[in-house]
Parts: sequence; C-alpha cells; structure tokens
Amino acid sequence: LGTLGVISIATGLIWFVMVGMWYWDQAGYNPAVFLRDLFWLSLDPPAPEYGLSIPPMREGGYFLLASFFLLISVLTWWVRTYLRAEALGMGKHVAWAFASAIWLFLVLGLFRPLLMGSWSEAVLYGIFTHLDWTNLFSLRYGNLFYNPFHALSIVFLYGSALLFAMHGATILAVSRFGGDRELEQIV
Repeated sequence: LGTLGVISIATGLIWFVMVGMWYWDQAGYNPAVFLRDLFWLSLDPPAPEYGLSIPPMREGGYFLLASFFLLISVLTWWVRTYLRAEALGMGKHVAWAFASAIWLFLVLGLFRPLLMGSWSEAVLYGIFTHLDWTNLFSLRYGNLFYNPFHALSIVFLYGSALLFAMHGATILAVSRFGGDRELEQIV
C-alpha cells in the first residue's frame, strides 16, 4: 500500500467510523433500531445560519470533521493511483478517470458550499437523505430528468459500460480460439 495508501485507508476508516457512530447515536445505541432505520439515518451539514463558520460538534461540526477525513482519504488515494501507474510505467488513464469523479465530489461537497457561503449546501451522509438532496438539487436548478445533456451523458456512461462488458464477454468466449491474445495481435 505504501505511505499514501495507509494514510488513505486510515482516514477513510476514520470517516466511516465517525459516520457509523453518528448513526449509532441517532439509533439510541439500539441494534434493532439501527438496522431498521439504517437507510433513513443521516449525518447532516451545519444549518444555514452558521454559514462557513465552524459550528458546535452536534450541530454540524461533526459533519465538517468527518468531511475533512473523507477529503484526505480520497485525495491521497488519487495521488497513490497516479504515482503507482507512473512507477509501473503504465498509462495514467485510470487516475484521470478517477479524477473526474473526484471533481464532482469536490464541486458538490467543497467548492459549491464555499461559493454559496454556507456548509448547509453540502451533500448529506445518508442513503435516503442523499437521494432527497439530489432530487432537491435537480428541482432547484432545472429538472435533470429533462436535460438532454444529462440524458446523453447517462446513455453514454451506461452504454460504454455495456460495450466494455460485451467486449470482455466476447474475448472470454473466444479465448479457446486464441482471442485472448488480443494485445499480441495489435502490436
């Protein structure tokens, strides 16, 4: 894993435990309630009146601290991915593809709240609450379901995943005929 991998996994684990302990607290430390309500539990950002200040821990400070650990985890894992590809003489394609997902993560969780002047604009840490936030974002800024560019991006995302899966299945199906020697044939 190396230093960056250990830092990434450690801070990611800290984030996971922090969110899990917050859920556990919301469930009143009752395992049955925790399992029953898991999809509705949420670690929410600070209220709008706090703006960009650091609120008390139980009023959003815990969210900011957890977000800090998640940010460190994701960014160090990206740097590790990039450096491993470089050290092995491989292309950096995976690192840059991962960077595009990280860009969305940073825009919605860091840059947008900073530009809007309130941490309350950040995405919540919860399953159904995250989906509710996404739906509200869509309704507030133009319905994403009717945005043709959004529709095309989803078509191409799932379409490319389907094509890659079909290609892999085809290569596996013809491997007994030598179809898996694709790279040797290309070079």
